[in-house]
Amino acid sequence: MKKWLAIGFKAAVSGGLIWYLLTGIDANALVAQMADADGMLLALATVGLLLQFLIGGARWGQVLKGLEAPLPFWLTARLFLIGTFFNQALPGGNGGDAARMYLAYKQGLSVRHAINGVLIERIVTVLALVIMVDAIQPLFLPHLQPQMIPGTIIAIVTITVLAAFGIGLLVLLDRLPESLRRWKIVRGLGNLGADTRRVLFLPSCVFPTLGWSIAGHLNVSVCVFILAMGLSIEVTLLDCIVLIPPVLLILAVPISIGGWGVREGAMVWAFGLVGVPSEAALVLSLLSGVLALVASLPGGVVWLITRNRDETATMPSEGLAAIQEKHENA
Repeated sequence: MKKWLAIGFKAAVSGGLIWYLLTGIDANALVAQMADADGMLLALATVGLLLQFLIGGARWGQVLKGLEAPLPFWLTARLFLIGTFFNQALPGGNGGDAARMYLAYKQGLSVRHAINGVLIERIVTVLALVIMVDAIQPLFLPHLQPQMIPGTIIAIVTITVLAAFGIGLLVLLDRLPESLRRWKIVRGLGNLGADTRRVLFLPSCVFPTLGWSIAGHLNVSVCVFILAMGLSIEVTLLDCIVLIPPVLLILAVPISIGGWGVREGAMVWAFGLVGVPSEAALVLSLLSGVLALVASLPGGVVWLITRNRDETATMPSEGLAAIQEKHENA
């Protein structure tokens, strides 16, 4: 019941935000913008989004190396592609993470490494976003109206401090009092803290992982720029590199279905700063979401082809629950 209530809330957020944005724009201009899209550039943007599974596989692989539980690159890339498909296909929005955990377990990783490897990869990805937003702040602030600058600086500083505090707290979770470790959840959090510290405090691991994370965010920015060109939206590559990381950081908050609605609101706001009309920004956001869905479809095909070989006849989310229960009862 809690799961479906959460899904219902996310669906309401997505639907409500998209409805709100659509009521405030010219529908004819929206349709005209879509009709004039350059198919070749849209296809090129889709190919660029397909590169994300290679970048994501390399990033996840670096985390697993830091945990001394390495998997071959071709395997992490394949499982990341499958996970991307489930993130798009399942309503909860995090089915892809469960898929990767379960499939990694089936490839021989321990439950701890299978679960923590994915969680830490997610953590480092968000950490890279915070670093990028901090780094591009001098380029971002000139786009704002003077009265918006103080509030934006406060928001960025607050996010940075919270991220630093969260990371600091996370890496100390295994130092909780021994009396609390009788609880399974506390032991699990302690293991996550120790594994996170191992990855973040190992230069040979954290720098490549952050590097792949930043490369992924830059790749998304380039894809959005290509899509903008296909829609004849007058923005520069620098505009996209400056504006997309804050949008991705907002999308990291899991309050909608696949980011729908939240992404559109963030894109309309961000690209409005450089003079892009709301109709054009909304089309850009909607098409980027559709292309991300299209780019994820090969993951479903790969899963169908390989699931018998990987012994994954059940849905990955269900399989993960089963191995967690088995591990806890052992």
